[in-house]
Amino acid sequence: MRVGAHTSIAGGAYNAVDEQVEYGGNCGQIFSHSPQVWQDPNIDDDEAERFRDLTDENGVGPWVIHSSYLVNLCTPKDDLREKSIDSMQKEVDAADKLDVEYVNVHLGAHTGAGVDGGLDNAASALDELDIPDGVTVLVESDAGSGTKLGGEFEHLAEVLDRSSQDLEICVDTAHAFAAGYDLSTVEGVNETVAEFDEVVGLDKLACIHLNDSKHECGTNKDEHAHVGEGEIGVEGMQTILTHEALADVPFVLETPTEDGKSFAWNIERARELAGAE
Repeated sequence: MRVGAHTSIAGGAYNAVDEQVEYGGNCGQIFSHSPQVWQDPNIDDDEAERFRDLTDENGVGPWVIHSSYLVNLCTPKDDLREKSIDSMQKEVDAADKLDVEYVNVHLGAHTGAGVDGGLDNAASALDELDIPDGVTVLVESDAGSGTKLGGEFEHLAEVLDRSSQDLEICVDTAHAFAAGYDLSTVEGVNETVAEFDEVVGLDKLACIHLNDSKHECGTNKDEHAHVGEGEIGVEGMQTILTHEALADVPFVLETPTEDGKSFAWNIERARELAGAE
């Protein structure tokens, strides 16, 4: 079972590996720079080599780089589109340097372009990337508030279909739940997995962000909770973690650090619910 958390590269990208091992994780996610600003990853050769070596030594992987929060692939605005493409190119290049397999990105908001226009914008923006061999861009599911796209599995399928790139998908459980996919029961999880397979294809599911939700199903509110302690709850989380169709998919946690519960607590909780303890 591959389960880990989002860890920090503060002081050097290699520190994310040590932090992951400390939490008990064996896969994980990082930002290559502060996600709230337009910034280059700026990872030097020695730092990258140490990250790769520590990853190999500790058997941690796959890793995911999460793109900047400012990236908006769906935008109709030329300046934001160009900044988003430039930022994504630097992310996939950083992933190549670090031997990180995936770069994860939200589609963003169409802000008036309409669903169809926004999906076309996203697909064509992704098509402008020169993605290195060994790196795959993951399109992440969204909570679906406002004009943000990715809340419906159909949005994800359309971008994969419209783009010439070999893209895959990351489903965030809290986002999917907020978007209206009921993951709180055995039946709900089974139906959601079956719908994803029919609409997108389970062969395109490369990663799951394992987050519980502080808000009810269909509220479009994106706020994460500890594993098993939110509205998805123990039954839903346990069903996701033990679902036969998801057995080979890595789980990456973006759970909060509050109530005295850390990433280590959530990783242990996930393993416990999966029967891996």
